[in-house]
Amino acid sequence: MRKRKLTSITAHIHRSVWSVASLLVIPVVIGLVMMLIYTQRYQAMIQRMDTAAELKPKVETELPRDLFSVAAGRVDFADSGIEERVAQINTTLETLLAETDGSGAVQLTVARRTMDTMWHYAEQVRDGMAARQSISEIEKIVDEVWQVGELVGDKIDAFLADEITAAAQASRNMRTALLVAACVECLLLLFALLWTHNETRRLSASIREALLHLENTVSRIAEGRFQERVGDMEVKELQNLTDQINLMAARLEGLIEQNRQKQEHLAKAELRTLQAQINPHFLYNTLDAIVWKAEAGEQQEVIQLTRALSDFFRISLSSGADWIPISQEKKHIVGYLNIQKTRYRDILDVQIDIPEEMDRFYILKLLLQPLVENALYHGIKYKRGGGTIRVTGRMEDGMLTFTVSDTGKGMDGPTLEALRARMAEKQLAQTPGVHGFGLVNVNLRIRLYYNQPEGLHIESGPEGTNVIFRVPCRTREEIENDQSLSG
Repeated sequence: MRKRKLTSITAHIHRSVWSVASLLVIPVVIGLVMMLIYTQRYQAMIQRMDTAAELKPKVETELPRDLFSVAAGRVDFADSGIEERVAQINTTLETLLAETDGSGAVQLTVARRTMDTMWHYAEQVRDGMAARQSISEIEKIVDEVWQVGELVGDKIDAFLADEITAAAQASRNMRTALLVAACVECLLLLFALLWTHNETRRLSASIREALLHLENTVSRIAEGRFQERVGDMEVKELQNLTDQINLMAARLEGLIEQNRQKQEHLAKAELRTLQAQINPHFLYNTLDAIVWKAEAGEQQEVIQLTRALSDFFRISLSSGADWIPISQEKKHIVGYLNIQKTRYRDILDVQIDIPEEMDRFYILKLLLQPLVENALYHGIKYKRGGGTIRVTGRMEDGMLTFTVSDTGKGMDGPTLEALRARMAEKQLAQTPGVHGFGLVNVNLRIRLYYNQPEGLHIESGPEGTNVIFRVPCRTREEIENDQSLSG
């Protein structure tokens, strides 16, 4: 059977929190990253436009004016800074060109090449002044410089226009990205709420089911069903509690079993004690009978009575063994009846019908003799004219059935019901000689030693009493190999 996977409440909560946090944080992070990228791109465009705007007056106005001052003889070319200014403008254009793509890069490329033309005109002005050309020729070159400056300025204006268009597009893209991110965030938030709700319901159902199962099992244990165990929990935090409850139930079951065994052993010990008690009247009467026979010179009957009494006590003791062969139990009955016939010869008739094939099986000793004794003292003895005691045994389907019947006076209904009630109480009869003493104790011994719910079955009426019991067939080997029996 596949073991169910444990669910940890703490792990489930952590997983849920982290899942929801991830669903909510990831879109925010993505939106922030996109905003940062678009912001940096937008700032770079603004920075390029500022640089280009600062560059335009230098190309359109300042550089042509400086060349005009050189041509007018106000300042020397070397001192005018025109060369440095042109180099600075070219460097700025090249930097902007490296950072720009698209149509703006085309405009910057044209502007950069036009600056080469402007520098060519500046060289002509320088060389013309050095060769002392006429003012009119130099003025023509300066006029060309103004036109070239305006052309570069137009290209810078075109670049600025392209950059403004790109910036506007970047702004729209950024707004679209933020709107998409916000929508995704709302959808993920809704999904996170639904997912959290479902997970919470599932976890609650698992905990509720586990607690209900735990409660039901504990209730059954409280009712005395200590063999019950709590199954594996799906909730990890409850597994330790489950293990402790199962351990408690196992210990309780063990203690109850130990107590049951102790009570059973105690009952067996009490039964053995009662079993060992000798009815003094039986012993006194037997000894008196032996004395009478001896005084009358009946030597043979004295020998028979003495042997019968010896066999009776030898089998009763059986060296402390609880189980004896059926042949010994039969001998025990015969010895007891031989002794009793010295007193009840005229009123007692005995029939024993136990097949010899049953002799090899073992039964608990002193099961039949107390029943015979009960039939004699409480049945035959009080019936005018006496009666018959019949002991039969049969074997069928691995079971031994014994019946001790008598034709004595029997029991009336209330007496029989009272006897059955005493046997159902599972208590020992403590007073030998009282009606039902032997029956109650034999009934309890059968139930204890054979571990079966029923012992004696009694039927009684005006024509006599039948006492029946059924026990399993057991051989000597089974008795020796089963500690519960041999002990």
